[in-house]
Amino acid sequence: MRSLKSVALLLFLPLGLPATSSAQRRIAAPASRTITSPRAEFGHNIGDDYFLANYGQMIDYWRKLDRESDRMKMVRIGTTAEGRPMWMAIVTSPENHRKLARYEEISRRLALAENLTDAQARALASEGNAVVWIDGGLHASEVLGAQQLILMAYELVSRKDPETLRFLRDDIILLVPANPDGQDLVSNW
Repeated sequence: MRSLKSVALLLFLPLGLPATSSAQRRIAAPASRTITSPRAEFGHNIGDDYFLANYGQMIDYWRKLDRESDRMKMVRIGTTAEGRPMWMAIVTSPENHRKLARYEEISRRLALAENLTDAQARALASEGNAVVWIDGGLHASEVLGAQQLILMAYELVSRKDPETLRFLRDDIILLVPANPDGQDLVSNW
């Protein structure tokens, strides 16, 4: 139980979610907007021969998805050794986005487990949602994992099928690319 609590704390501590943000106010926007596809953004499909989007291009595209969709929010999670910003995309249903601060609180309380009875911990766990961390690689020179994150973000914010909507309702998905130091050197197109 304690290791599960530690994982929950680690997943939500870096979010640094503000109490109210422009993203939370934007969430009320209608979901009928057009979502830009990777092909429309880059002129190529993800996975095309001789094409790799670099970190900067991916983050610019994710910012566009953040503006176009009520399912995605960009969060800066740190700075690299070379001084570049590191980003994470939080993808979930609009309803879950409105309650992210509450989910962060639940995660923190479960992770710390201070003054919680087993019954209280079970109640908090029942109220919370699963947090799924998907990263795009470990090393700065790994670029293929980040490519799948580009497509995954697009699919999660644009698809309307029942299974995708269930994922978004039941889960909070954190998409985290690899450290950007070095990616621009190996991903030019």
